[in-house]
Amino acid sequence: MSRFTDQIVLVTGAASGIGMAAARRFATEGARVYLVDRDGARLADAVAMLPSPGRHHATACDATDEEAWAILAERIAREAGHLDVLVNNVGIATLTSIADTSLATWRETMAINLDSVFLGTRAMLPLLASSGHGAIVNVSSIRGIIGAVNAGAYCASKGGVRMFTKATALECAALGNGVRANSVHPGMIETPMAAAAFADPAKAAARLAQIPIGRIGQAAEIADAILFLAGAESSYMTGAELVIDGGTIIQ
Repeated sequence: MSRFTDQIVLVTGAASGIGMAAARRFATEGARVYLVDRDGARLADAVAMLPSPGRHHATACDATDEEAWAILAERIAREAGHLDVLVNNVGIATLTSIADTSLATWRETMAINLDSVFLGTRAMLPLLASSGHGAIVNVSSIRGIIGAVNAGAYCASKGGVRMFTKATALECAALGNGVRANSVHPGMIETPMAAAAFADPAKAAARLAQIPIGRIGQAAEIADAILFLAGAESSYMTGAELVIDGGTIIQ
C-alpha cells in the first residue's frame, strides 16, 4: 500500500516548480490532491500530468484572498470531510535593494509569501484537526534563516514563514488537535522562479561556486522532503526546519 493512500492533500503554488513536483509525488503515493494556483491554464496542465488525473482537483484562485480560502475549505469539507496534509508553497522571489523596493512591492511579497501561509493555515486547521493526524508543511527558504543582499523583502517574508510555522506547531500542540507543522528551507533549486538567476553564465558560475555540492537542487528533491514531513516517518517532528541546500548555509 502506498504511503498516502486516499489521504486528502492540498498544495498551493501547484502549477509549476516545487508545488507541482510535490503534487505529483503525493498523487503517486495514492493521495487525492487539491492543486491550488492562480494560473488556471498551467494548473489544468499540471493536473493532467498526475497519475489518475480524474481523482484530483484543480482550483484556480489567489492564495492571498481570504474569501477564496473560505470557499475552498467549505468545498473540501463537503467533498472529503477532512484534510490530511496542507502544503503552503506559493511564493515569489523579490530581488531588489531596500532603496529600490517600493511599499507596493514589499506588501505584494508579504502577501504572497507570508499572508498566504497564515490564511491557508487558519482556514484549514479545523479540517486538519478532523483527520486526527494533520500535517502542515510550509515552504520557506534558506533566506528565512540567513540574509542576502538585495533580498530584504524576500528574506523578511521567508523568515516570517519560519517563525509562523513554529508558533503554529506550539499552538496545535497546546490544543492537542494532533496537527504538526514543519518548514522546509530550500537553497537554489531549478524552477521557473529561479531561472532568471542563471540566465547570465558568469553569474550562474558564481552562484554554483557558493554551493559545496557543486550543483543546484531539483524540485523533486524538495518534494521528497515535503512528503517526509507530511508522513508517519516524521510523527515526532513539529516546529522543525529542514534545510535542503547542498550545504550552502553551513559554510
